[in-house]
Amino acid sequence: MIQVTLLSHSPEPMRSLYMAYRTCYSQLTPQQVFERVEDERIPDAEMRRFIEERLKTGHASPLEQISFELAISGVSRAFSHQFVRHRVGISFEQQSQRYVTYKGGRFPYTVPETVRRAGLDARLAALYDQVGELYEEMGAAGVPAEDARFLLPNATNTNFKITVNFQALLHICDLRLCTRAQWEFRKVAALMRAEVLKAVPELGRYLQPKCGEHRLGYCDESEKDWAACPIGRVRPHKDALFRLYDAHRRGELQPLRAEDWAAIEADAPAGEGGAPAAGTS
Repeated sequence: MIQVTLLSHSPEPMRSLYMAYRTCYSQLTPQQVFERVEDERIPDAEMRRFIEERLKTGHASPLEQISFELAISGVSRAFSHQFVRHRVGISFEQQSQRYVTYKGGRFPYTVPETVRRAGLDARLAALYDQVGELYEEMGAAGVPAEDARFLLPNATNTNFKITVNFQALLHICDLRLCTRAQWEFRKVAALMRAEVLKAVPELGRYLQPKCGEHRLGYCDESEKDWAACPIGRVRPHKDALFRLYDAHRRGELQPLRAEDWAAIEADAPAGEGGAPAAGTS
């Protein structure tokens, strides 16, 4: 089972983030800003408002000064090959298959739900039993673990301890909370988000797929993928926005016609705003 636990994070992250942003935008020295924060001349509410406005500008470098330590367990090696592609702003320690051997040839592994639904999980388990037996035989024959591991499948579970800054975590969630991401990575990203959201909700709410209202606000995948996305109906596609802008720029947007207004009025629920239905007063 996949587990993600927040071990620690930067102390007083909102203050640290405010200090980082204010250093860029104030004639005061960082020491003077710090004094004003400490004696509450700058209250928490003001700090939060200032941070929110800066986040809207896309000024991201101060976000690198906030970090989170997370323990991640029960993930597959298929996941880990994707995870370590995130190289900027994150450091990994991963369970070794050189120094950790599986006793009795029993190794933990992940079975995708699609395999279960296809009714093939029993055959997969039987195959992995054979793999475990051969793995044990290799060890007994003197094959070192670093060579015996060549036999182990991508499904084999592994564990991580990571440190990641907030900017890198935003990027991970931008990509891996997207419904197009692989299901296991979506699960890990969602669990990381949940841990940060509990500890620092002011920042955790920004951890969204890139189409989220706190991120891009639109989808930049292909229109085909957008159309197939289960949340595509509440997120515009970038090409639609560009087409709308181009039509507006060329003066091609057509005014609403009488029949359009008739449809609007006919569909407007009584008592819920909008124009009254035709024939009512």
